[in-house]
Amino acid sequence: MTRRQILYTVPVPCGVRAMIPADRIGVDVGVRLPLEGAVQWAVDEGVTYVDVRPTDEILESGGLDDETESKLVETIADDGISLGLHTLSAINTAAYSPYVADGVEQYLEAFVDLADRLNADRIIVHAGYHFTSDEDARRRASMDRLARLAEYAAARDVKLLLENMNPEPADAEVHYLCSELDDCKRYFETLLSETVAWAFNPPHANLHPTGVHGYLDELDLGVCGEVRLNDNRGIKEEHLPIGEGNIDFERLFDTLERRQYDGHYMLAFGTLEQMLAHRSELATAH
Repeated sequence: MTRRQILYTVPVPCGVRAMIPADRIGVDVGVRLPLEGAVQWAVDEGVTYVDVRPTDEILESGGLDDETESKLVETIADDGISLGLHTLSAINTAAYSPYVADGVEQYLEAFVDLADRLNADRIIVHAGYHFTSDEDARRRASMDRLARLAEYAAARDVKLLLENMNPEPADAEVHYLCSELDDCKRYFETLLSETVAWAFNPPHANLHPTGVHGYLDELDLGVCGEVRLNDNRGIKEEHLPIGEGNIDFERLFDTLERRQYDGHYMLAFGTLEQMLAHRSELATAH
């Protein structure tokens, strides 16, 4: 049996078993490996879906050298790798100050240009953050920028996945946009298109009073392009391995599969070794 024939099986009520192919369970490498190394690692480990955050050096230099990029494109095509590029959430998509705003624009466009050259399948983007007193102004700047980025990406046939972010305590000074459920609904009602879809982060939703299934009930799973997986205790952002927090993953997978989600899952916690080990535990011969 090949690695891609392995299935992850989820016990569900009435003796039914929902099956998730192992090649739908991806790994977010982040910056643990260089971009070209991450793609080769995915090939070597039989991981179809891989997310990577390009280094600042790659973005600043306008990408990799032509030979390296050409080999990457060839490897991605030949080995069936689905590559995602993940922007840094610390970059404030809602920035509007002079000079800073232009820099954010260039940063995001650089991701689109790189994704276009590498034939990456998606870019995970964020709505940015506000400082409580400037929430409305930041949201306008954020939505306007994402709308412009969507046009830029559409012209290059690049897909954007907007991630729902983690809510902060009510008395915190800084808050992520597109984290509270109502705000997520506002963003997706405004921006959803053939270019902009949803990167569902259940651990972030778990930090909201509505909970994971509240988000699933209110947001359209049909436009979800990635489900990101780690655990937490429902108190703060922790990126724990699956099973070390209080998220009910059996119920989550059951709900997603019953609602005919057919996209991929992305492990995002710990080390590469930890994620591979969890991937192996999730994937069992069937």
